[in-house]
Amino acid sequence: MKASLVLFLFFSILLSCTPKGETADGEPLPDTLRISALDTFPINSSIRALEVLNDSTVWFAGSGGVYGYTENGGRSWTIDSLLADTIRPHFRSIAVTKNAVFLLSIATPALLYCSTDKGQSWQPVFREDHPGAFYDAMAFWDGQEGIAMGDPTDGCLSVIITRDGGQTWEKVGCEKLPPAEEGEAAFAASNSNIALSGNHAWIVSGGKRARAYHSPDRGASWEVFDTPIIEGDQMTGIFSTDFYDARHGIIFGGDWNRKEMNNRNKAITQNGGRTWRLVSEGQGPGYRSCVQYIPKSQGQGIMACGIPGISYSLDGGQNWDNLSTENFYTMRFGENWKTLWLAGNGRIGRLQLK
Repeated sequence: MKASLVLFLFFSILLSCTPKGETADGEPLPDTLRISALDTFPINSSIRALEVLNDSTVWFAGSGGVYGYTENGGRSWTIDSLLADTIRPHFRSIAVTKNAVFLLSIATPALLYCSTDKGQSWQPVFREDHPGAFYDAMAFWDGQEGIAMGDPTDGCLSVIITRDGGQTWEKVGCEKLPPAEEGEAAFAASNSNIALSGNHAWIVSGGKRARAYHSPDRGASWEVFDTPIIEGDQMTGIFSTDFYDARHGIIFGGDWNRKEMNNRNKAITQNGGRTWRLVSEGQGPGYRSCVQYIPKSQGQGIMACGIPGISYSLDGGQNWDNLSTENFYTMRFGENWKTLWLAGNGRIGRLQLK
């Protein structure tokens, strides 16, 4: 037992001595991130749904049914729009698998479309006409199983799941979900109300209540946990979440009406979302609509964007620096920390970091 204890202590010390922001592949992050280039691409749409496949291949969807993609880093774009009968859907959720692209609209009717030919044609795979339908985010565990979430209907959050590659979707019954509380909903701010890791899923809420829902088994069962994020008003709560692995995650949001407020707007978990701890209270950024872990940063690198600006932390959210005052709604990294794609009102941005 003594030998095992010595080995445990040795490796614990070794891990604790990892340089700040060092990536898992051995390439350290700099002590301070800087912008080496920012390219912007005008798009006639308000864009909150962004899917980055690699440094060069990016899909987006936005208001007015507009969607599109680039496969060469933005040098050229394929852009179109979708009209459903007389309805011009507004998209705030997108997901791309190996075989298909999915777009999900907000409001009623909720419309989910699938394309297997890069957007040349679209097939409806789900529709919901409930007057309270309003879907906020969508993500896939793999090519077969995916999940989307939305505001409460009939007493619980709306959760739909596919097990066949997105061809059919089934709504999870309220008997399988924790009841929603009065005034609890979600924000269609950046397609990041859902975070996935392994078989786990997390869903975050806001409004009168700011809570974190968790499924350990790809949506078969659910539990819910309180968070310390500000709540109580319609525009308060959690706007975004990301998980580095099955245990380490972050939630971010605040008060949309008081965007400068940087208390009770960011918290981390180290036990899979069961408990949350506020970080950088009274310091760092206020309201942000999207948060993402920096790839391969051992959970220490975090980026957050919104209105106003882009901020980052290299020590797990304890301290923050401002990167830019540019306004974007959502963002996703490319293959590593050096390329960050962002989307906002009327434009997409590609940020090169150094």
